Amino acid sequence: MSENKTVRFIITRQDGPESAPYQEEFELAYRPNMNVISALMEIRRNPVNAKGEKTTPINWDMNCLEEVCGACSMVINGKPRQSCTALVDQLEQPIQLAPMKTFPVVRDLQVDRSRMFDSLKKVKAWIPIDGTYDLGPGPRMPEKKRQWAYELSKCMTCGVCLEACPNVNSKSNFIGPAPLSQVRLFNAHPTGAMNKDERLESIMGDGGLANCGNSQNCVQSCPKGIPLTTSIAALNRETSFQMFKNFFGSDHMVD
Repeated sequence: MSENKTVRFIITRQDGPESAPYQEEFELAYRPNMNVISALMEIRRNPVNAKGEKTTPINWDMNCLEEVCGACSMVINGKPRQSCTALVDQLEQPIQLAPMKTFPVVRDLQVDRSRMFDSLKKVKAWIPIDGTYDLGPGPRMPEKKRQWAYELSKCMTCGVCLEACPNVNSKSNFIGPAPLSQVRLFNAHPTGAMNKDERLESIMGDGGLANCGNSQNCVQSCPKGIPLTTSIAALNRETSFQMFKNFFGSDHMVD
């Protein structure tokens, strides 16, 4: 019976960025349809560990609880994923929770994802439209192109692909799969294409495409099923053309 069942969690905790990590075990009463987030909320309401000792509430990030915002990423049973869609019934116990190692730990399961957001700034992952309001509607995308671009737009900057990538680590400045895929997305847009050369240039240097080891962990771990490796392959082709344009010159700033 569910009222007699319990769920065990082993959580890697850290009191601050400079503190040493340690593990703490918790045991909760089982409830049907329980997910990792609801379990963490239960611990926050009553922060008592499995030894019966009063402890501090656990820190973690969350927002939408619908696998849309990407905030609640953590490593669950050794796999980086979203905790809002991690159902207890589908997880092997004891359930082990840990922060993503790619990003600096703020506290407990909360990490600082600035590395990823700074990379998005580096590749100019936006379409500049300031001052264009009076020009009327912009050019429309062909429907076939819009459909595959929509798949790329599902990225929620959760950081899971960076955590899964062996080339994204403290000894590398590789920007990772998510920012690269965003370059392809914004270059595909008719208005965004005006800055296409600039975005390609930003990924042609150190930390860009050349640092990808093609492990393909990113596409296997992406919670949204985004074809990240397809984007990387397409960008390899685009940057090759860009390299020749830079060397030989071009009559056109954009194609």
